[in-house]
Amino acid sequence: MNKPVDLDVQTFHGGCPHDCPDTCSMVFTVKDKKLISVHGNPDHPITQGGLCVKLKDYEKRHYHPDRLLYPMKRTGPKGSKQFERITWDEAFNTITTKWKKIIAEDGSQAIMPNSYLGNQGLVHGLNGGDAFFARMGATVTERTFCGEGSCTAWLLTIGPTAGVDPESFIHSKYIVIWACNSASTNLHHWRIVKEAQEKGAKIVVIDSYASKTAKGADWHIAPKPGTDGALAMAMMHVIIEEGLQDQDYIDNYTHGYAELAARAKTRTPEWAEKITGIPANDIRKFAREYATSQPSAIRIGVALERSYGGSQAIRAVTCLPALTGAWRHVGGGILQFPVWEHPYKFDVICRPDLIPEGTQVVNNLQFGRALLGELDLKTPIKSVMVWNTNPLTQAPETDKIAKGLEREDLFTIVADHFISDTAAYADIVLPAAMGAEMEDMILSWGHLYLTYNEKCIEPPGEALPNNEIFRRLAKLMGFEDENFKWSDTECLENYVDWDAPTCEGIDLDYLRQHGFARLKDFGDKDVRARHAEGNFPTATGKCHFMAEGAKNFVAGPFRQMYEGFQPGEDLDPLPDYVESRETPTTNPDLAAKYPLNIISPKSHGFLNSCYANDARKIKGQGEQFVLINQLDAEARDIKEGSVVKVFNNRGSFEGVAKISDDVNAGIVVATLGYWRQLNKGTVNCISSAEFGDMGHSTTFSDNLVEVAIAT
Repeated sequence: MNKPVDLDVQTFHGGCPHDCPDTCSMVFTVKDKKLISVHGNPDHPITQGGLCVKLKDYEKRHYHPDRLLYPMKRTGPKGSKQFERITWDEAFNTITTKWKKIIAEDGSQAIMPNSYLGNQGLVHGLNGGDAFFARMGATVTERTFCGEGSCTAWLLTIGPTAGVDPESFIHSKYIVIWACNSASTNLHHWRIVKEAQEKGAKIVVIDSYASKTAKGADWHIAPKPGTDGALAMAMMHVIIEEGLQDQDYIDNYTHGYAELAARAKTRTPEWAEKITGIPANDIRKFAREYATSQPSAIRIGVALERSYGGSQAIRAVTCLPALTGAWRHVGGGILQFPVWEHPYKFDVICRPDLIPEGTQVVNNLQFGRALLGELDLKTPIKSVMVWNTNPLTQAPETDKIAKGLEREDLFTIVADHFISDTAAYADIVLPAAMGAEMEDMILSWGHLYLTYNEKCIEPPGEALPNNEIFRRLAKLMGFEDENFKWSDTECLENYVDWDAPTCEGIDLDYLRQHGFARLKDFGDKDVRARHAEGNFPTATGKCHFMAEGAKNFVAGPFRQMYEGFQPGEDLDPLPDYVESRETPTTNPDLAAKYPLNIISPKSHGFLNSCYANDARKIKGQGEQFVLINQLDAEARDIKEGSVVKVFNNRGSFEGVAKISDDVNAGIVVATLGYWRQLNKGTVNCISSAEFGDMGHSTTFSDNLVEVAIAT
């Protein structure tokens, strides 16, 4: 007997808004105007009906009992989480009155926005407030939490290309997952990789500890943190010295081979063994297998940039497919961020034309330093607005951020779903809408599909979508530009280049009907070999082994599309290994106090700091822990389950010791995302805010610490 159809149940197209390359297409199910379930779209070639452990009960997050429902103002000390409900009128009037006073007395650059990818929507996400703050003339914020050094290295080497199609990995014979824990952070691509493995592909994972992904590989190579560049350069040495390069491809489609070969001449496996800890024979084996097993494909993760020389390492790795001719083949090449081929109009989204010439720039990695007056700013920061990010757990030097947010002369506004660690310090807290409560298109940095998100329920209480908050603020600030009056639908009509070749046959109505669409122009997964005959989107049309005259820069979307005050330092024209700042080898004096390298990968059960306040997700992820090798534990009288303190001269945090050979001696691991208000510190208490070698990248894996029994 057929089950009767519930006519009150409706389904809608959704897109996962979180900071993840998979950007899953979802199906929202609504009954009686309530979101009752969320599941993966079975028709989407990447999602294929499945969601990760973070999102599998996404509907519950919308109705979490701690969710912010109304605007609030602070009534107690900053950080105390003492607030009282106010109206939106009072909130908006308080904010705009204060801002107008600051602008009159200190100038508009005394106000600083701070956002990131807590929402990846084109309308409500990373860049959603950029036009507003550009029109205000506020300080420009660089956002380089994750992948921006990688972007600089990638663009210098092969230009804004999507690289190998992530779906084409099914055709690869040799797959290298380099500094990416795909099983936790790129799950749907990991499924494709495992399917290729079942068909006979060899999977090599390069990671400094035995992650979930490494345990699913055929071969796990574990270099010391920050030494990947030495491994890549030694691979080049072997490939060239043994004649394994594709000379025809090199001669026709690359630039600077002679210079690269000369540099690689001295980068022997024996040289690299001393740096990486990987036996020279293993390096030779790896290089030979990679070069001769075509099509070979590399998936690089953002963790590869997280040491001082990380971006140079990425340049070296990005050169490998051209050196071996892997680009000739379907399923050959390298994958970073396919977003480079998405037709988004960032100039329209961000409106850099509104930014006054000479506007100062502050990088969000150095947020704490900016608040404490440690940066040489012409205009000190007197007010900040934070949305789509939780810097008090996600940014480095978090103790400085906390101290800065305690300033009584700092006016802080936070738009969020919960009283996060950062929101606890706000003067005004604004309740923000969640995914199912607003229309958007979700940016993807992991595949070649446009993803539509349909509003299917109203926000609870008085919560508002981010863009509506900025629309209302713009009106009260007297900003009359037409873009501040656009509806969310009109934003989407203007934010995408619907006339681009990649959008052939696709428009907003198509997305509303189907929920997603694959970009056109370069063929599907079974035929795409975009760079089989070069055609790289670089000045020469070639892969640049050498980039003469290169200057350091941060890619536009990560600095509001503003070109003023780019870093601008001269860059080495060739890739190479660049030492980390904090290792026992490079900084022995510091290592005498803090002898252990720490790495801080993403948590399996959280998405950055999202869900780290949810008891169900915390139960699945487990309490904050520190992974430590048996030798290091014994030297410190640490037992399994001991509560330990991890510390250096920047700060400290506590966690439960897990003794394991998943991590080599001299290294400890603590995952990112835990909330400070629920723990005694978090891992970014010990992280440095110093930049990496390119793109003002992070150095989260370039930190020395000591570990001791907590007292």
